[in-house]
Amino acid sequence: MTIDLFAGIPVSDYQAALAWYERLFGTPPAFEPNDSESVWEVAAHRYVYVVHLPERAGHALHTVFASDFDTRISEIVERGLSPERRETYDNGVRKATFRDPDGNEFAFGGAPSDT
Repeated sequence: MTIDLFAGIPVSDYQAALAWYERLFGTPPAFEPNDSESVWEVAAHRYVYVVHLPERAGHALHTVFASDFDTRISEIVERGLSPERRETYDNGVRKATFRDPDGNEFAFGGAPSDT
């Protein structure tokens, strides 16, 4: 079975969100299907999009797991965003949660550290 994913994040200020998510992902959007939506391909056939929906903004919760967790978080921090929360679960899995200007949460998870 093949699964393609489009995970949406509603925002109130589209331009502010666009700038913020470009810093989070480190690239401009892969494509913009219309004037109020931008899409990033975060892995093959797996997309995250921001869409101008002020009445729904601030309620998204997304977590993606990254094999390059440490590098990815360091690069995001270098681009000027800091995780609001860092956690390590009992099994060693790590999570860094970022919050966009509307309060939407986007987190990265990673395997236990080798150190």
